[in-house]
Amino acid sequence: MRVTARESDHVILGIQAVGSHIAELSGAFVLALEMGTVLEDVAATIHAHPTITESFHEAVLKTLGHAIHTK
Repeated sequence: MRVTARESDHVILGIQAVGSHIAELSGAFVLALEMGTVLEDVAATIHAHPTITESFHEAVLKTLGHAIHTK
């Protein structure tokens, strides 16, 4: 998963994701884009572990340079 955000204000501009059951996150992706969510909004939200939604949280943390699990 990759999250792209504007550098000046961290507004999320796009989300790319591939994987098993990733369509289950489409609602979260659309909501984030429609609301003009900034990276810090998602980073500050609790995502249960272990769940597929945690991957969105981790991708945002990676975009901010604070990922816990990186490859």
